[in-house]
Amino acid sequence: MQIVALAGGVGAARFLRGLLRAAPPGQICIVVNTGDDREFYGVQVSPDLDIVTYTLAGVVDEAAGYGLEGDSFATVEALARLGHATWFRLGDGDFATALHRTQRLRAGAGLAQIAAEICAAYGVAARILPMSEAPCPTFVTLTDGRTLHFEEYLAREGAPDSVRGVDLSAARRAAAGPGVLDALAAADAILLCPSNPVVSIGPILAVRGVRDALARARAPVVGISPIVGGAPVKGPADKLLRGIGAEVSARGVAELYRGLCDGFVIDERDRAQSRDIEALGMHCLATDTLMRDAQISRALAESALELARTIASRKTGPRQTSRSAPHKTAPWLPE
Repeated sequence: MQIVALAGGVGAARFLRGLLRAAPPGQICIVVNTGDDREFYGVQVSPDLDIVTYTLAGVVDEAAGYGLEGDSFATVEALARLGHATWFRLGDGDFATALHRTQRLRAGAGLAQIAAEICAAYGVAARILPMSEAPCPTFVTLTDGRTLHFEEYLAREGAPDSVRGVDLSAARRAAAGPGVLDALAAADAILLCPSNPVVSIGPILAVRGVRDALARARAPVVGISPIVGGAPVKGPADKLLRGIGAEVSARGVAELYRGLCDGFVIDERDRAQSRDIEALGMHCLATDTLMRDAQISRALAESALELARTIASRKTGPRQTSRSAPHKTAPWLPE
């Protein structure tokens, strides 16, 4: 069973850790959001690529959900003494990863090749692909008129609630990264991880060709809600969902994925929303989605895969007609 997972952020990384226990790593391809990528301190940082890699390698800072466990911060502390703004806390080991990426990019290597090199260095067997090799910055517009890069919004400003919109235009102009469209075409199951739907999954869906590849894919597409009991488990998904006019609920996320997903996994606490989600044309499964430990992460991944298998066994054509034209519910969604 060839599995493709669309991913970004801490929730996705924890889910993927369970997925690697539920299926052989050689059968798993992970397409990762690069909308958060940006240069800091002269090096190219890819936050989501590194979060996923470090988590699957077992070296992530578990408390933070990102960065390296036990990392030191001598570099940024020295930069701060020299008067530099250091609101983006990049650890020394993390800095080395970014420096490697920067040097390889200058030498002409592509981001996908570099991601594979970093995976090999950390012993990660799953295939990790950046959604695009072109710059795809995600911008957040606030009600005071400012437009901020997502990392500025999150790390510098502390993710204020005053979101007026999200700009994915750079991702819309970008071509998919090497191997991304081929992986979607060859997949037996496609999973939308429990990531922020606006700034983690949204940029991947916005990349040229990705949405069409999902519509043409023979594989069932199953999403997992990052919203539990009306709130995100981690991060500012609630603020961003409200900012684009979406409901902060499992049902609200399912509405954003309407026309893209054949199935949707929600938490037991949200079971009452199952009928509304099924009315959107998705098979709905309620289970425990709070990944408090590795066993729950694995069980969640197994449940998502079993739902995909069930949907596949019921399909009578090359794809379901519900995926022919994704429903547009907010201006951030790709045209």
